[in-house]
This record gives sequence, structure tokens and C-alpha cells, in this order.
Amino acid sequence: MKPFAFLIAVSLALVPSLPAETWQDSLAKLRQVGPEGEGNAEAAEAWSEITSLGPEVIVPVLSAMGGSGPLARNWMRTAVETVFERELAAGAAIPGEAIEAFVLDRSKEPNARRLAFDLYAKLDADAAAGLVPGFADDPSPGLRREAVAKLIEEGKAQLESGDKEKSLATLEAALDAAREVDQIDAATKLLREKLDQTVDLPKHFGFLSYWQLIAPFDNTDRAGFDRVYSPEMEIDLGAEYEGKDGEAVAWQEYATPDDYGKVDFNQPFGPLKQVVGYAYTEFEAAEARDAELRLGCKNAWKVWFNGELLFGRDEYHRGQRIDQYSLPVKLREGKNTILVKACQNEQEQDWTVQWEFQMRVCDATGTAILAKDRRPTPEKAAPIRRRSKSAQ
Repeated sequence: MKPFAFLIAVSLALVPSLPAETWQDSLAKLRQVGPEGEGNAEAAEAWSEITSLGPEVIVPVLSAMGGSGPLARNWMRTAVETVFERELAAGAAIPGEAIEAFVLDRSKEPNARRLAFDLYAKLDADAAAGLVPGFADDPSPGLRREAVAKLIEEGKAQLESGDKEKSLATLEAALDAAREVDQIDAATKLLREKLDQTVDLPKHFGFLSYWQLIAPFDNTDRAGFDRVYSPEMEIDLGAEYEGKDGEAVAWQEYATPDDYGKVDFNQPFGPLKQVVGYAYTEFEAAEARDAELRLGCKNAWKVWFNGELLFGRDEYHRGQRIDQYSLPVKLREGKNTILVKACQNEQEQDWTVQWEFQMRVCDATGTAILAKDRRPTPEKAAPIRRRSKSAQ
């Protein structure tokens, strides 16, 4: 029996009044919805069949969201919500215990568990609130976010009451649990500004702060993205190559103290245009494991991992954010190599000056994976104090 058929069979054991064939056919059609409208007509018919059923359909459809694509999950989400809201308004018996059990089962699909939590909160808000503290280390981003939000609010309240010791412990717990940028920023701001704490954000995120950079190579007419320069063929940190306009270029060390790991080619090389730069680093992994390289970059870019090209995008100045791109990799135990190619184009507007990227190593939940030999985060340079005219 296939895994999906087995899943439905188990669900149907709790729903003996419903024909197994109807469930398997209808849910299978929803699960088969693909991009660009593929399977939508069949899904619409299946959706109508499923939403004609009673509250016993809720948990089986939630379970069927596991392993399905995003569009298929949308169909199933609306089916669950439609049945739930209708049956709740009619005063029908909703399977609250089964929904709670689904929420607490960390093996279930994260989005489905978040949906189940929202349903459970409508059935019993106090009971749902009681589950939230247990989500601080949850693999579901939506549920973890609930726990972090609660911790941040508690930390603020403790600050306002003057209990700095409790607030410190609570906000540190919030930061440790947080995986989303806005919550990390909120906890960090309170810790730094209200409690005078040092927060190592690059370490928290897993940003890579130490690199070797080489530039500039030519990108006239944006031809450099596809052109293969020497760093793509070999990594020899002692080598010297011919760069743009025949000038010699060599690798140089670079360390970024930026909270969000920004590697800025403009700092060592100047605000150049129509150029290509490369950044190279090594990551010493404590063990072989699945991981993600998460990149933010508004320039055209390519990334190689252990000598293999992972991906690239030949686009310029479309915006940059943390975790803009996620590149799954398999870390080797010991040394792993990362090479980033960043291309700057010919545009001269102020908003095209940036020639930079940020990269971190984490797991699928966004939890940082730190190198076994991770060096301390570089310290930020002290601001230059200018003498006032009266002191001159």
C-alpha cells in the first residue's frame, strides 16, 4: 500500500460511515494540483465532495496536507476551514481532542499544524494558549512564532514592572527561540537598549563573517555573469590574475562585523560598475548533515559549494533581504568550500550602488549551524568623533 493510501486508510478507520473510495479519490485529486492550474478542474469537484461532509473530515484532510505542494495545500486548507466554520456555526460536535493531538504531533506538516492550532483556539482559546509555551523549539515556524511573541511580551511586561533580572532571562529565551527577522530584531533591541546586553547576531543567525575577496573582473554589457574567470576554475589564494582593463588582481582577506553578515565589495574595491567579484570561504563542519546556504543579494550572482555550481540568478537590483534564496546542501564532515560570484552592472542611480551579499548556514528551520572552528565575530570599528568648531 502506498504511503498516502495508508494515511487515508488510518484516517478512515475513525470514519466508518464514509466510503473509502470517495475519500481516496477526492483527496488524491486535491493533492495532485500543480503549478499553472494543473488539476484545478478535478480539484474543484473533489473540493465540493469533501466540503459536503461533516466535521469528521477535518483531521483526515489536515493529515493529507503532508507531502503535498503549496497549491494543493491551499485547496485542502480552504476545505478544512469551510467545513470547520460551517459545523461550528451549526453547533455540531467538532473533534477537539483529535485536533489538539494533531497540533502536538511534530511529525505532521508544519503549515497543517499551524492551521489546526488556529482551529483549536476557536474551540477553546484558554487551552490553546496553554500550549503556546511548548512551541519555543517547535519545527513549525508558525507555532514557534507564537511562543516567541509570548516571550517578548512577557519580557516587556517584566521590564515595565522593574524586574530586569526576569526580563533578561525571558528576552534571552525569546532570542534563542526566534527564527524570524522581525522577532529577532525586537528581542535584540530590548536586550541592547533596555538591558545593556551584548548580542552576537551574526552568530545567532549563522552568518559567515570571514572571506577572501578578489575583484574586479570585467562585466561590460553584463557578459561577466556567464564568463568563466580563474576563481571558477581553481582556488589558489596566493595567485594573481588579470582583471578588468588588464590590471592585476589578487585575493585579500575580508571580515565583516555587520549584524546581518553583509559582505560589501565596495569597501575594499570602491564603488565600481560593470565588474565581477568573487568571495571564497571554508566551513569546517562538525558532522556530515543536511543544511541550507541562505543568501541575500541584489546583484547577479552564482554560488558554488564544494566545487559544484548550486544556482545563480542573472538579475540586478531587484531588492535584497535575509534568506532571499535557500540552497539545500549536504555538509561533509570537515572542510567545505563556498564560492560566491557577485556581478555589478552599468546602472548609475543611487539605488544601484550596492555590490554586496550576505550568507548564512542553517538547517531547514532557520536554526544556525556553526562551524566547528568558528572565529569570534569581528568587532565593529569605533565611530570617528569629529572635533567641534569651538574646540578647534
